[in-house]
Amino acid sequence: MTIAARRPSPVLLASAAAILVAPAAALAQAPAPQPTPAYHDRPASDIIVTALVNRSLEDALGGVSVVAGDQLARELRGTIGETLSRQPGVSATSFGPNASRPVLRGLQGERVRVLTDGIGSFDVSNTSVDHAVAINPLTAERIEVVRGPAALLYGSSAIGGVVNVVDARIPHKIPDEAVHVEGIATYGSAADERTLSGKAEAPLGGGFVAHVDGSWSKSNNLRTGGFILTPALRAKALASGDPDIAELATLKGKLPNSAAESWEVAGALAYIGTGGDIGFSVNHIDNKYGVPARLEVEEEEHHEGEEEGEGEGEEEHGHGHENITLAIRQTRADLRAELHADGAFVDRIRLRAGYADYTHAEIEEDGTVGTRFFAKGMEGRAELVQTKRDGWDGVSGVQIFTRDFYVVGEEKFLPKNSTTQFGLFTLQSLDMGKLRIEGGARFEHARVSAAEDADLGVLAQQRSFDALSFSAGASLEAAPGWRLGVNAVRSERAPAAEELFARGPHAGTQAFELGNPAFGKEKSWGVEGSVKGAGAGYAVALNAYHNWFDGYIYDAEVDESVCLAETGLSEIEFPCFAYSQANARTYGFEAEASVTAARWGETALNLDASADYVRATIKGAGPAPRIPPLRVMGGAELGNDVWTVRAEAEHSFAQKRVNARETETGAFTLVNASVTWRPVPNNRATSVTLSANNIFDVTARRHASYLKDYAPLGGRDVRVTARVGF
Repeated sequence: MTIAARRPSPVLLASAAAILVAPAAALAQAPAPQPTPAYHDRPASDIIVTALVNRSLEDALGGVSVVAGDQLARELRGTIGETLSRQPGVSATSFGPNASRPVLRGLQGERVRVLTDGIGSFDVSNTSVDHAVAINPLTAERIEVVRGPAALLYGSSAIGGVVNVVDARIPHKIPDEAVHVEGIATYGSAADERTLSGKAEAPLGGGFVAHVDGSWSKSNNLRTGGFILTPALRAKALASGDPDIAELATLKGKLPNSAAESWEVAGALAYIGTGGDIGFSVNHIDNKYGVPARLEVEEEEHHEGEEEGEGEGEEEHGHGHENITLAIRQTRADLRAELHADGAFVDRIRLRAGYADYTHAEIEEDGTVGTRFFAKGMEGRAELVQTKRDGWDGVSGVQIFTRDFYVVGEEKFLPKNSTTQFGLFTLQSLDMGKLRIEGGARFEHARVSAAEDADLGVLAQQRSFDALSFSAGASLEAAPGWRLGVNAVRSERAPAAEELFARGPHAGTQAFELGNPAFGKEKSWGVEGSVKGAGAGYAVALNAYHNWFDGYIYDAEVDESVCLAETGLSEIEFPCFAYSQANARTYGFEAEASVTAARWGETALNLDASADYVRATIKGAGPAPRIPPLRVMGGAELGNDVWTVRAEAEHSFAQKRVNARETETGAFTLVNASVTWRPVPNNRATSVTLSANNIFDVTARRHASYLKDYAPLGGRDVRVTARVGF
């Protein structure tokens, strides 16, 4: 079964044509030459390449994290969510070890855009937490997390922020060598994880550069630090009276159905000239992984004389569940171009465009395919980067996005639907020395339509939304090296197709999902303050924020009678999760600091610490679901250019502020240590890292996870990672 591509409007076709043709034509008559950066140069870890060109962390008004180099090699995992989970303000959905999307400031799904080099992932990971992101962390050179005004450049839905994986798959510099090769190999003991990844680039002459890369990863069921089920669920299993269910109380060690295997291959060709560059790439990813189940635990029958209300809010459903395996395939093509205009007003023109054909199958335990998902998407963006004059710079542009999405099979929960978005954006900055001012705006027109579906009882319908978002902020140098900042953001987000039209069972999450086609736009006001300081041997950053939502869209478990009444069905197999809309507010902070405590020649002892917290409340419903608790982290690192030794600890406090359908999550502390050796002088791309994670083998559960009561995080994990680059 395939999707017939929907014909875009003439306006979209004309806009897309302009985006694709303009840079290539301009390169043919490029202006005066501009120096090409050295091939082996990489942006420093305190420089942001997302949004404005080479903006420093100090200049960013919102909270920003950059993971690159040795830190990326140490933190690298099979998913974007787990790779970033130790960054301030970042948690992960952790739907098992193979499907984990970033959670930013307690927000996830539609409110967080996950990009690769500025373009979306073209998958359906926003549709459901059991769907993996079709971006391979192994290809990343750096990963940037951007919150605040700059996030508006990438979509009105990016209220939580933007995660941009910068992969440099399309070359933008010419190698110094005949062939440049990089590779990485990892072994992790917790899941018997084996990973290989490599890339090669070669100059072809005349400014042309060829690139190839590939990766392979395989893991077995994840070993956990203790029992699979929480103590409350184990007690219910033992009290069930059913020997098969009681046996679940003893399940420990290996997380069932959590093995995975994936591979990816890609090729690219680029032309790099004195006036700019242009290139394209094609890649294919194949990912097959198990989805841990909400294991069947029957609630003990309520006997007369028991205290009324006992166990309220902890109802567990005894629906059977087979082990589901997801098989994802995506073929994707990307185009990137940059013209160095070097003009009085325009410094450069940048283009990014991509197209992908995505499918995945949900395979049942007997090998039959129960449900298939199909998606075809296109996204293009053109940016005009202004020449900095008298402290004023900025970027403006246009963005187009289309997606056709279709689900077939026995557990289809969505009708065939299409989404089209057209956006105009700008971000302007004025640097007056001690005072810096920044402002941005974005207009977005979105059209979401659903086809008639007799199986789901859905009539053909279409919704259109015009969303206007804007931001304004300033930072002031209060003392040398110290800046105080404040920014305000007004954002509007159109509902996604899943939030509007969902109307059926989804086996992967064991939920009957119910949308509401009458939803209006989700609107929010946000204010954020920051304190940033840096000097000889130290750096400090504190960001505090408060957001007010009007029409906040959320999903929560409700009585099954709600789904029965809406659909006319006589029974449903899974618990009923309905999308609702209400006012809400969130507030919290992120804090981080580092200091060089001592130095002996080339060897330094660095200490770092961070903390984050978010509180979210939905009016009339109480605490928002799946909000991470207060967390503190700290580390000590001793090293030089040849070796580095690091020890760190992460403590997550208990989350007791839960809504009526959630269970509480206990506190945990993870202790990690690592040693990195760089054997080749002046070559940081070649290293060997030995690390031990969760050294004390504790049982840890993330409150942001739907599966937290059924799927703990990994236990003790000894990892060896070898990188090579020459």
